[in-house]
Amino acid sequence: MKKKFNRELILNGNMFQAILSIAIPVVINSFLQTMYNLTDTYWLGKIGTEQLAAINLVTPMQNIILNFGSGITVAGSVLIAQYIGAKDDENAKSMANQIFACAMIFACVCAGLCFLFTPSIVRWLGADGSTLRYGNIYLRIVVLDMPLLYTINIFSAINQAQGDTVKPMLLNFLGIVINMILDPLLMIVLNLNIAGAALATLLAKAPSALIAFYSLNQKNNLVHLDLRHLKFEKDKLLSILRVGLPTAIGGSTMQFGFLLMSKNVYKYGTQAMAAYGIGNKVNGLISLPSNGIGSAVATIAGQNVGAKQFDRAEHGYRLSRRISVIFLFVGGMILSRPFISTSIVSIFSDDAEVIAMAADFLSIMAFWCWTNGIYNSTIGLFQGTGHTEVNMIVDASRLWVFRFLTLFICETVLHMGVRSIWYCVVVSNGISSAILFVLYHLKIWKKPVNKKKRS
Repeated sequence: MKKKFNRELILNGNMFQAILSIAIPVVINSFLQTMYNLTDTYWLGKIGTEQLAAINLVTPMQNIILNFGSGITVAGSVLIAQYIGAKDDENAKSMANQIFACAMIFACVCAGLCFLFTPSIVRWLGADGSTLRYGNIYLRIVVLDMPLLYTINIFSAINQAQGDTVKPMLLNFLGIVINMILDPLLMIVLNLNIAGAALATLLAKAPSALIAFYSLNQKNNLVHLDLRHLKFEKDKLLSILRVGLPTAIGGSTMQFGFLLMSKNVYKYGTQAMAAYGIGNKVNGLISLPSNGIGSAVATIAGQNVGAKQFDRAEHGYRLSRRISVIFLFVGGMILSRPFISTSIVSIFSDDAEVIAMAADFLSIMAFWCWTNGIYNSTIGLFQGTGHTEVNMIVDASRLWVFRFLTLFICETVLHMGVRSIWYCVVVSNGISSAILFVLYHLKIWKKPVNKKKRS
């Protein structure tokens, strides 16, 4: 009954209520997910700057793999939502089986390959000495959680497509509680150092993944797995490829850009690398509501486009964008105050130079973070309507064109030093948001992209 109520609310109910009912649990869920990294950052900051620099250096490589695989889960969420909006529950269930099989194959293969090639990857990033050793240890352990992580992500995607974001939130809450207990236990008490951080992250996901798999196999759910009768269906695999591949390419390309950004930061030293990681993670907290609303837009747009209610899909997007921009503007003005940003980053490091650089970075990003409200809500619109190729092009351009071009100008022309990194982030985000705003007005999102084969 809950799933049908969610569908009715999204297709016919109060739009503000629909946005909040999806977005609030997603925001809490994203906050809990962010706490995995923040907890590691906090305890690693207590151990030493080199450990903190190592985890910040290798995290983008981990994210490249995860973002490429996220194309599968994004495709699942979009396509399942459209089937549900069209009230084609049988095809929605079949699509869930296809998505799960593809994700598990991808996760196992990538985890194995990354484990084997970790030393070469970390050395290519420019790490040496203790940073090289710590980076190898952390990345090699943490990539082993990929099958667990993708089980959780598929669970979240299937439930979000139905408008239920509460269950994924509760599942991640369990994971973060376990992680917060294991981090100090393994890192400090058992003296496992950076290996303890990676093991805590890995072990914290195991119970959540088991619960997710059990729930996905419950036959009383509107959309559930039926692995005994799983057969790959060509038309659905092509749909996953068409919707998911642009997301995979865009996400992994963007993360590879972040990887190269990390190399650029690392040339300024381990303190700059630590400051960059702290600033990014803290600034990510204020953007969580915007990310959550973007996810809500994707679900609302997906179901309403499936039901051929384009005007309602657009209304949901415009209202969501307005909420995001206002919230981020107010929150950003508060966080950008130097005494507030300094107080916050001081939680994660005792190094005076790291604190000064991280506070400067956070203040600059927070001041301009309102542009993320436009960016995330519009990305959600294009994702929900299946136009993931637009997101791919914009994401790739944001990093590879606007960010690196701004970095080049700031470093070589304006000689801004490490602040070149800070400013290239906000400039590239602002330009990309403006481009997405223009593309929305061109009505590209209304063009049909998915001709579903009904059974």
